[in-house]
Amino acid sequence: MLWIRSRSFRLLMVSILVIASSLFGLSVVARQPDHVSILMPAPFADSTAELVKSFNQQNRGRIHLNVIRGPLETEAISDLAISSLLLGDTSFDGLLMDVTWVPKYAKAGWLESLDSYFTNDEVNTLASGASEGNHYQGSLLRWPLTADIGLLYWRTDLMDHPPRTPKELESISEKLQSSGRIPYGYVWQGRQYEGLSCVYLEIIDGFGGEWFSPETGKIGLDEPAGVAAAQWLDGLIQRGISPRAVTNFSESEALQSFKSGQAAFMRNWPYAWAELQKNDSQVQNKVGITTMVAQTGHQPAATLGSWGLSLLKGSANPKSTVKAFKFLTSEDSQRYLYSQYGYTPTQGAIFEDENLLKKHPSLQAIGEALSYARSRPETPLYAQVSDVLQRKLSGTLTGMTSPTAGMQQAERSTSQVLEAAGAAP
Repeated sequence: MLWIRSRSFRLLMVSILVIASSLFGLSVVARQPDHVSILMPAPFADSTAELVKSFNQQNRGRIHLNVIRGPLETEAISDLAISSLLLGDTSFDGLLMDVTWVPKYAKAGWLESLDSYFTNDEVNTLASGASEGNHYQGSLLRWPLTADIGLLYWRTDLMDHPPRTPKELESISEKLQSSGRIPYGYVWQGRQYEGLSCVYLEIIDGFGGEWFSPETGKIGLDEPAGVAAAQWLDGLIQRGISPRAVTNFSESEALQSFKSGQAAFMRNWPYAWAELQKNDSQVQNKVGITTMVAQTGHQPAATLGSWGLSLLKGSANPKSTVKAFKFLTSEDSQRYLYSQYGYTPTQGAIFEDENLLKKHPSLQAIGEALSYARSRPETPLYAQVSDVLQRKLSGTLTGMTSPTAGMQQAERSTSQVLEAAGAAP
Protein backbone atom coordinates (compact mmCIF):
# COMPACT_ATOMS: atom_id res chain seq x y z
CA MET A 1 0.00 0.00 0.00
CA LEU A 2 2.87 2.33 0.86
CA TRP A 3 4.53 1.47 -2.48
CA ILE A 4 1.34 2.35 -4.32
CA ARG A 5 1.09 5.69 -2.54
CA SER A 6 4.77 6.45 -3.26
CA ARG A 7 4.32 5.60 -6.94
CA SER A 8 1.21 7.77 -7.12
CA PHE A 9 3.12 10.66 -5.56
CA ARG A 10 5.88 10.39 -8.15
CA LEU A 11 3.39 10.38 -10.99
CA LEU A 12 1.70 13.43 -9.48
CA MET A 13 4.99 15.33 -9.30
CA VAL A 14 5.87 14.49 -12.91
CA SER A 15 2.45 15.72 -14.02
CA ILE A 16 2.96 18.97 -12.12
CA LEU A 17 6.37 19.52 -13.75
CA VAL A 18 4.99 18.89 -17.23
CA ILE A 19 2.12 21.33 -16.64
CA ALA A 20 4.48 23.95 -15.19
CA SER A 21 6.79 23.57 -18.12
CA SER A 22 4.00 24.22 -20.61
CA LEU A 23 2.59 27.14 -18.63
CA PHE A 24 5.78 28.96 -17.71
CA GLY A 25 8.14 27.94 -20.48
CA LEU A 26 10.37 25.89 -18.21
CA SER A 27 12.58 23.56 -20.22
CA VAL A 28 13.40 20.05 -19.22
CA VAL A 29 15.19 19.42 -22.55
CA ALA A 30 18.98 19.46 -22.59
CA ARG A 31 20.67 22.56 -24.10
CA GLN A 32 21.26 22.25 -27.82
CA PRO A 33 24.82 22.95 -29.11
CA ASP A 34 25.60 26.21 -30.89
CA HIS A 35 25.53 25.59 -34.63
CA VAL A 36 28.29 27.45 -36.47
CA SER A 37 28.62 27.56 -40.27
CA ILE A 38 31.62 28.88 -42.21
CA LEU A 39 31.64 29.30 -45.99
CA MET A 40 34.95 28.32 -47.65
CA PRO A 41 36.19 27.79 -51.20
CA ALA A 42 36.18 24.10 -52.09
CA PRO A 43 39.96 23.46 -51.66
CA PHE A 44 39.98 24.92 -48.14
CA ALA A 45 36.80 23.09 -47.16
CA ASP A 46 38.38 19.81 -48.26
CA SER A 47 41.72 20.41 -46.54
CA THR A 48 40.16 21.42 -43.21
CA ALA A 49 37.70 18.50 -43.08
CA GLU A 50 39.75 16.51 -40.54
CA LEU A 51 40.25 19.60 -38.39
CA VAL A 52 36.50 20.20 -38.36
CA LYS A 53 35.92 16.61 -37.21
CA SER A 54 38.42 17.08 -34.42
CA PHE A 55 36.86 20.38 -33.34
CA ASN A 56 33.39 18.85 -33.20
CA GLN A 57 34.63 15.90 -31.16
CA GLN A 58 36.30 18.22 -28.66
CA ASN A 59 33.22 20.42 -28.39
CA ARG A 60 30.54 17.71 -28.53
CA GLY A 61 27.30 18.94 -27.05
CA ARG A 62 28.48 22.57 -26.95
CA ILE A 63 29.39 23.62 -30.50
CA HIS A 64 28.85 21.97 -33.86
CA LEU A 65 30.91 23.40 -36.72
CA ASN A 66 29.73 22.97 -40.29
CA VAL A 67 31.99 24.12 -43.12
CA ILE A 68 30.02 24.93 -46.26
CA ARG A 69 31.94 23.79 -49.34
CA GLY A 70 31.65 26.65 -51.81
CA PRO A 71 32.75 26.96 -55.44
CA LEU A 72 36.35 26.56 -56.53
CA GLU A 73 36.77 30.01 -58.06
CA THR A 74 37.58 32.90 -55.76
CA GLU A 75 35.13 35.39 -57.21
CA ALA A 76 32.35 32.79 -57.26
CA ILE A 77 32.75 32.45 -53.49
CA SER A 78 32.53 36.20 -53.05
CA ASP A 79 29.44 36.39 -55.25
CA LEU A 80 27.74 33.65 -53.21
CA ALA A 81 28.54 35.38 -49.92
CA ILE A 82 27.44 38.81 -51.16
CA SER A 83 24.17 37.44 -52.54
CA SER A 84 23.38 36.01 -49.11
CA LEU A 85 24.39 39.20 -47.29
CA LEU A 86 22.34 41.42 -49.56
CA LEU A 87 19.25 39.43 -48.64
CA GLY A 88 19.92 40.36 -45.02
CA ASP A 89 19.41 36.82 -43.82
CA THR A 90 22.73 35.08 -44.35
CA SER A 91 22.99 31.50 -43.20
CA PHE A 92 26.74 31.86 -42.61
CA ASP A 93 28.41 32.85 -39.36
CA GLY A 94 31.85 33.13 -40.85
CA LEU A 95 33.50 33.52 -44.23
CA LEU A 96 36.99 32.55 -45.39
CA MET A 97 38.00 35.74 -47.18
CA ASP A 98 40.63 36.67 -49.72
CA VAL A 99 42.78 39.51 -48.43
CA THR A 100 41.48 41.93 -51.10
CA TRP A 101 37.85 41.59 -49.98
CA VAL A 102 38.21 43.15 -46.52
CA PRO A 103 37.79 46.85 -47.45
CA LYS A 104 34.75 46.14 -49.64
CA TYR A 105 32.96 44.03 -47.03
CA ALA A 106 33.87 46.44 -44.25
CA LYS A 107 32.57 49.42 -46.21
CA ALA A 108 29.28 47.61 -46.77
CA GLY A 109 28.93 46.94 -43.03
CA TRP A 110 28.96 43.16 -43.39
CA LEU A 111 31.73 42.36 -40.91
CA GLU A 112 31.89 42.29 -37.14
CA SER A 113 35.01 43.58 -35.42
CA LEU A 114 37.28 40.93 -33.91
CA ASP A 115 39.06 43.37 -31.61
CA SER A 116 37.26 42.13 -28.49
CA TYR A 117 38.07 38.48 -29.27
CA PHE A 118 41.83 38.68 -29.97
CA THR A 119 44.33 40.23 -27.58
CA ASN A 120 47.38 42.24 -28.59
CA ASP A 121 49.52 39.29 -27.51
CA GLU A 122 47.65 37.05 -29.95
CA VAL A 123 48.06 39.57 -32.76
CA ASN A 124 51.78 39.78 -32.00
CA THR A 125 52.18 36.02 -32.53
CA LEU A 126 51.55 36.47 -36.26
CA ALA A 127 54.55 36.18 -38.55
CA SER A 128 55.88 39.18 -40.39
CA GLY A 129 53.68 39.69 -43.44
CA ALA A 130 50.85 37.54 -42.07
CA SER A 131 49.60 40.52 -40.07
CA GLU A 132 49.02 42.50 -43.28
CA GLY A 133 45.53 42.90 -44.70
CA ASN A 134 43.60 41.97 -41.54
CA HIS A 135 42.69 45.48 -40.40
CA TYR A 136 40.64 48.17 -42.06
CA GLN A 137 40.34 51.67 -40.70
CA GLY A 138 41.89 50.55 -37.45
CA SER A 139 39.61 47.57 -36.78
CA LEU A 140 40.61 43.89 -36.82
CA LEU A 141 38.20 42.26 -39.27
CA ARG A 142 39.95 39.08 -40.36
CA TRP A 143 42.11 36.41 -38.74
CA PRO A 144 44.59 34.76 -41.15
CA LEU A 145 44.41 31.05 -41.90
CA THR A 146 47.19 30.96 -44.49
CA ALA A 147 49.66 33.55 -45.74
CA ASP A 148 50.12 32.97 -49.45
CA ILE A 149 52.92 34.96 -51.08
CA GLY A 150 54.33 35.14 -54.57
CA LEU A 151 57.63 33.26 -54.94
CA LEU A 152 60.34 32.79 -57.56
CA TYR A 153 61.18 29.12 -58.12
CA TRP A 154 64.56 28.32 -59.66
CA ARG A 155 66.42 25.25 -60.92
CA THR A 156 69.24 24.30 -58.56
CA ASP A 157 70.67 21.86 -61.13
CA LEU A 158 71.09 24.62 -63.72
CA MET A 159 72.68 27.38 -61.60
CA ASP A 160 74.53 27.86 -58.34
CA HIS A 161 72.37 30.72 -57.06
CA PRO A 162 69.19 32.48 -58.16
CA PRO A 163 69.10 35.86 -59.92
CA ARG A 164 68.54 38.96 -57.82
CA THR A 165 67.88 41.49 -60.60
CA PRO A 166 65.78 41.43 -63.79
CA LYS A 167 68.96 41.59 -65.90
CA GLU A 168 70.41 38.56 -64.13
CA LEU A 169 67.21 36.57 -64.78
CA GLU A 170 67.37 37.53 -68.45
CA SER A 171 71.08 36.72 -68.77
CA ILE A 172 70.86 33.31 -67.09
CA SER A 173 67.76 32.42 -69.11
CA GLU A 174 69.28 33.32 -72.48
CA LYS A 175 72.53 31.51 -71.69
CA LEU A 176 70.67 28.31 -70.77
CA GLN A 177 68.40 28.60 -73.79
CA SER A 178 71.23 29.22 -76.26
CA SER A 179 73.08 26.17 -74.94
CA GLY A 180 69.97 24.06 -75.51
CA ARG A 181 69.63 23.09 -71.86
CA ILE A 182 66.15 24.57 -71.48
CA PRO A 183 63.41 25.64 -73.93
CA TYR A 184 62.37 28.71 -71.93
CA GLY A 185 63.77 30.86 -69.19
CA TYR A 186 60.79 32.05 -67.18
CA VAL A 187 57.11 31.10 -66.87
CA TRP A 188 54.51 33.13 -64.96
CA GLN A 189 50.82 34.08 -64.87
CA GLY A 190 50.12 36.20 -67.96
CA ARG A 191 46.42 35.48 -68.49
CA GLN A 192 43.91 38.33 -68.10
CA TYR A 193 42.80 37.57 -64.52
CA GLU A 194 43.80 38.42 -60.93
CA GLY A 195 47.06 36.48 -61.19
CA LEU A 196 48.35 39.01 -63.73
CA SER A 197 47.75 41.85 -61.26
CA CYS A 198 49.73 39.92 -58.64
CA VAL A 199 52.63 39.45 -61.07
CA TYR A 200 52.66 43.12 -62.00
CA LEU A 201 52.55 44.29 -58.37
CA GLU A 202 55.78 42.42 -57.60
CA ILE A 203 57.53 43.90 -60.63
CA ILE A 204 56.43 47.54 -60.22
CA ASP A 205 57.43 47.45 -56.55
CA GLY A 206 60.76 45.85 -57.44
CA PHE A 207 61.32 48.67 -59.93
CA GLY A 208 60.77 51.24 -57.18
CA GLY A 209 57.20 52.20 -58.09
CA GLU A 210 53.71 51.79 -56.68
CA TRP A 211 50.52 50.66 -58.38
CA PHE A 212 48.02 52.72 -56.39
CA SER A 213 47.98 54.27 -52.92
CA PRO A 214 44.45 54.58 -51.42
CA GLU A 215 45.89 56.83 -48.69
CA THR A 216 47.21 59.49 -51.09
CA GLY A 217 45.16 58.67 -54.17
CA LYS A 218 48.34 58.52 -56.24
CA ILE A 219 48.33 56.20 -59.26
CA GLY A 220 51.75 55.03 -60.42
CA LEU A 221 50.96 53.11 -63.61
CA ASP A 222 52.04 55.91 -65.97
CA GLU A 223 55.10 56.75 -63.90
CA PRO A 224 58.58 55.62 -65.11
CA ALA A 225 58.61 52.55 -62.85
CA GLY A 226 55.08 51.54 -63.87
CA VAL A 227 55.88 51.74 -67.58
CA ALA A 228 59.25 50.00 -67.08
CA ALA A 229 57.52 47.09 -65.30
CA ALA A 230 55.14 46.59 -68.25
CA GLN A 231 58.04 46.90 -70.69
CA TRP A 232 60.01 44.24 -68.87
CA LEU A 233 57.15 41.72 -68.86
CA ASP A 234 56.46 42.41 -72.53
CA GLY A 235 60.17 42.11 -73.34
CA LEU A 236 60.33 38.64 -71.81
CA ILE A 237 57.80 37.48 -74.38
CA GLN A 238 59.29 39.40 -77.29
CA ARG A 239 62.78 37.98 -76.65
CA GLY A 240 61.51 34.44 -76.20
CA ILE A 241 62.59 34.18 -72.59
CA SER A 242 58.96 33.47 -71.80
CA PRO A 243 56.76 31.54 -74.25
CA ARG A 244 54.06 33.49 -76.07
CA ALA A 245 51.61 31.02 -74.57
CA VAL A 246 52.34 32.61 -71.16
CA THR A 247 49.60 35.13 -72.01
CA ASN A 248 47.18 32.22 -71.41
CA PHE A 249 48.92 30.89 -68.29
CA SER A 250 47.37 30.82 -64.86
CA GLU A 251 49.07 29.14 -61.88
CA SER A 252 48.32 25.62 -63.10
CA GLU A 253 49.74 26.11 -66.61
CA ALA A 254 52.90 27.76 -65.29
CA LEU A 255 53.32 24.92 -62.78
CA GLN A 256 52.89 22.23 -65.42
CA SER A 257 55.45 23.89 -67.71
CA PHE A 258 58.04 24.21 -64.95
CA LYS A 259 57.27 20.77 -63.52
CA SER A 260 57.91 19.16 -66.90
CA GLY A 261 61.35 20.76 -67.13
CA GLN A 262 60.47 23.41 -69.73
CA ALA A 263 61.77 26.46 -67.85
CA ALA A 264 64.55 27.61 -65.53
CA PHE A 265 62.33 29.92 -63.43
CA MET A 266 58.71 30.12 -62.39
CA ARG A 267 56.59 32.62 -60.47
CA ASN A 268 53.99 30.87 -58.31
CA TRP A 269 52.56 30.47 -54.79
CA PRO A 270 53.89 28.21 -51.97
CA TYR A 271 51.52 25.33 -52.80
CA ALA A 272 53.60 24.61 -55.91
CA TRP A 273 56.52 23.32 -53.85
CA ALA A 274 54.76 20.09 -52.86
CA GLU A 275 53.67 19.50 -56.46
CA LEU A 276 57.24 19.86 -57.68
CA GLN A 277 58.44 17.15 -55.28
CA LYS A 278 56.05 14.46 -56.52
CA ASN A 279 57.34 11.42 -58.40
CA ASP A 280 55.88 12.61 -61.70
CA SER A 281 57.89 15.85 -61.54
CA GLN A 282 60.89 16.22 -63.87
CA VAL A 283 62.45 18.68 -61.42
CA GLN A 284 62.00 16.72 -58.21
CA ASN A 285 64.73 17.71 -55.71
CA LYS A 286 66.07 20.25 -58.22
CA VAL A 287 64.19 23.37 -57.11
CA GLY A 288 64.95 26.33 -54.86
CA ILE A 289 62.72 29.14 -53.58
CA THR A 290 63.45 32.83 -53.32
CA THR A 291 61.82 36.23 -53.71
CA MET A 292 61.09 37.95 -57.01
CA VAL A 293 63.88 39.89 -58.72
CA ALA A 294 64.19 43.63 -58.14
CA GLN A 295 66.20 46.47 -59.60
CA THR A 296 69.45 47.30 -57.84
CA GLY A 297 68.73 49.57 -54.89
CA HIS A 298 65.16 48.36 -54.43
CA GLN A 299 63.71 45.60 -52.26
CA PRO A 300 61.95 42.59 -53.74
CA ALA A 301 58.21 42.26 -53.27
CA ALA A 302 56.02 39.22 -52.67
CA THR A 303 52.33 39.74 -53.38
CA LEU A 304 50.27 38.81 -50.35
CA GLY A 305 47.56 36.37 -51.31
CA SER A 306 46.43 35.24 -47.89
CA TRP A 307 43.06 33.88 -46.80
CA GLY A 308 41.54 34.63 -43.42
CA LEU A 309 38.39 34.09 -41.36
CA SER A 310 35.89 36.91 -40.81
CA LEU A 311 32.84 37.10 -38.55
CA LEU A 312 29.75 38.09 -40.50
CA LYS A 313 27.26 40.63 -39.20
CA GLY A 314 24.23 38.98 -37.67
CA SER A 315 25.89 35.75 -36.58
CA ALA A 316 23.72 34.06 -33.94
CA ASN A 317 26.75 32.55 -32.20
CA PRO A 318 29.68 34.95 -32.50
CA LYS A 319 31.66 33.60 -29.51
CA SER A 320 31.42 30.02 -30.71
CA THR A 321 32.31 31.10 -34.24
CA VAL A 322 35.46 32.83 -33.04
CA LYS A 323 36.32 29.75 -30.98
CA ALA A 324 36.21 27.77 -34.23
CA PHE A 325 38.43 30.42 -35.88
CA LYS A 326 41.03 30.03 -33.14
CA PHE A 327 41.02 26.25 -33.42
CA LEU A 328 41.44 26.25 -37.21
CA THR A 329 44.31 28.76 -37.01
CA SER A 330 46.09 27.31 -33.97
CA GLU A 331 49.73 26.28 -34.23
CA ASP A 332 48.80 22.58 -34.29
CA SER A 333 46.23 23.14 -37.03
CA GLN A 334 48.67 25.17 -39.09
CA ARG A 335 51.38 22.53 -38.77
CA TYR A 336 48.86 20.02 -40.12
CA LEU A 337 47.76 22.25 -43.00
CA TYR A 338 51.34 23.01 -44.01
CA SER A 339 52.56 19.41 -43.75
CA GLN A 340 49.58 17.94 -45.59
CA TYR A 341 48.66 20.68 -48.08
CA GLY A 342 51.51 23.18 -48.19
CA TYR A 343 49.50 26.08 -46.76
CA THR A 344 51.87 28.78 -45.53
CA PRO A 345 51.58 29.20 -41.73
CA THR A 346 50.74 32.54 -40.16
CA GLN A 347 52.04 31.88 -36.64
CA GLY A 348 55.62 33.10 -36.29
CA ALA A 349 56.65 30.28 -33.95
CA ILE A 350 56.06 27.68 -36.66
CA PHE A 351 58.88 29.11 -38.78
CA GLU A 352 61.24 28.38 -35.86
CA ASP A 353 60.05 24.81 -35.31
CA GLU A 354 63.26 22.77 -35.77
CA ASN A 355 61.46 19.47 -36.28
CA LEU A 356 59.24 20.96 -38.97
CA LEU A 357 62.19 22.68 -40.65
CA LYS A 358 64.06 19.36 -40.84
CA LYS A 359 61.11 17.71 -42.57
CA HIS A 360 60.36 20.74 -44.78
CA PRO A 361 63.55 22.71 -45.57
CA SER A 362 61.60 25.03 -47.89
CA LEU A 363 59.77 26.49 -44.88
CA GLN A 364 62.74 28.70 -44.02
CA ALA A 365 62.81 30.29 -47.50
CA ILE A 366 59.04 30.81 -47.40
CA GLY A 367 59.34 32.53 -44.02
CA GLU A 368 62.06 34.83 -45.36
CA ALA A 369 59.94 35.69 -48.41
CA LEU A 370 56.99 36.43 -46.13
CA SER A 371 58.92 39.35 -44.66
CA TYR A 372 58.69 41.00 -48.10
CA ALA A 373 54.91 40.55 -48.36
CA ARG A 374 53.17 43.38 -50.20
CA SER A 375 49.43 43.97 -50.01
CA ARG A 376 47.46 44.88 -53.09
CA PRO A 377 45.74 48.31 -52.89
CA GLU A 378 43.47 48.24 -49.81
CA THR A 379 40.38 49.86 -51.25
CA PRO A 380 36.69 48.87 -51.55
CA LEU A 381 37.17 49.46 -55.27
CA TYR A 382 39.97 46.92 -55.62
CA ALA A 383 38.05 44.62 -57.98
CA GLN A 384 37.47 47.53 -60.38
CA VAL A 385 41.02 48.90 -60.37
CA SER A 386 42.45 45.41 -60.76
CA ASP A 387 40.15 44.73 -63.72
CA VAL A 388 41.45 47.88 -65.40
CA LEU A 389 45.07 46.82 -64.92
CA GLN A 390 44.44 43.28 -66.13
CA ARG A 391 42.73 44.41 -69.34
CA LYS A 392 45.27 47.08 -70.26
CA LEU A 393 48.29 44.98 -69.39
CA SER A 394 46.91 41.98 -71.26
CA GLY A 395 46.45 44.22 -74.29
CA THR A 396 50.13 45.11 -74.08
CA LEU A 397 51.33 41.53 -73.69
CA THR A 398 49.27 40.34 -76.65
CA GLY A 399 50.54 43.11 -78.94
CA MET A 400 47.41 45.29 -79.04
CA THR A 401 49.13 48.32 -77.46
CA SER A 402 52.63 49.39 -76.54
CA PRO A 403 53.67 49.29 -72.87
CA THR A 404 53.72 53.08 -72.75
CA ALA A 405 50.26 53.49 -74.29
CA GLY A 406 48.86 50.62 -72.24
CA MET A 407 49.97 52.09 -68.93
CA GLN A 408 48.74 55.56 -69.93
CA GLN A 409 45.33 54.07 -70.64
CA ALA A 410 45.42 52.04 -67.42
CA GLU A 411 46.15 55.11 -65.30
CA ARG A 412 43.47 57.17 -67.03
CA SER A 413 40.84 54.42 -66.64
CA THR A 414 41.79 53.85 -62.99
CA SER A 415 41.37 57.55 -62.31
CA GLN A 416 37.93 57.49 -63.94
CA VAL A 417 36.86 54.54 -61.77
CA LEU A 418 37.93 56.34 -58.61
CA GLU A 419 36.30 59.63 -59.64
CA ALA A 420 33.01 57.92 -60.51
CA ALA A 421 32.91 56.38 -57.04
CA GLY A 422 33.90 59.62 -55.33
CA ALA A 423 37.16 58.06 -54.16
CA ALA A 424 39.58 60.36 -56.00
CA PRO A 425 41.43 62.90 -53.81
